[in-house]
Amino acid sequence: MLPFKRIVCPTDFSEPALTALKGAAELARHFGAELIVVHVIPPVPGPLVAADPPVATGFDVALYQQELAGYAEKMLKELVSHLVSPEVRTRDRVTTGEAAPEILRAAAQERADLIVIATHGLTGWRHLVFGSVAEKVVRQAPCPVLTITAPAAREG
Repeated sequence: MLPFKRIVCPTDFSEPALTALKGAAELARHFGAELIVVHVIPPVPGPLVAADPPVATGFDVALYQQELAGYAEKMLKELVSHLVSPEVRTRDRVTTGEAAPEILRAAAQERADLIVIATHGLTGWRHLVFGSVAEKVVRQAPCPVLTITAPAAREG
C-alpha cells in the first residue's frame, strides 16, 4: 500500500474538488507518485419521446460530447498547471458516463494505489436525491480512498 505510486483524483471543477486536488498533489509530491486527474462528463440523454413523424432537431449529440471533452481536457490542463507542482508527474483523463462507476473504472485501469476525492457536504434531502459519488467510490473502490470533506452546503 505505501508508498503510493499512482494517485487518482477525480474533479468536477468545484471548490471542494479543487481542495482535494491540492491534497492529492501534495501527497503525490511527497511520495513521488504519478497523479492521474479524472473528469467525468455526464452522458447526454437521448430523445425521451419518439416523434411521429421523426423531427430533425439539428442537434448533433456526438459533436456536442466531443466539444465537452475538448473543453474538459483544456480545463484539466489549466487546473493542473495552476495547482500542481511541476515536479509531480501528472496525466489527465476525461471520460463520459456516470461519475462513480467511471471513477472506479479509471482507478482499476490505472492500478491506483489511492483515490483522493472530495465530499461536497450534501445533507438531508439533497443527499437523498442526488446520492453521493464519494460514498459510492468509498464503498466499491479497488484501493484505499482519502475523502476530503468540504463545508456543508447550505440547505435552501
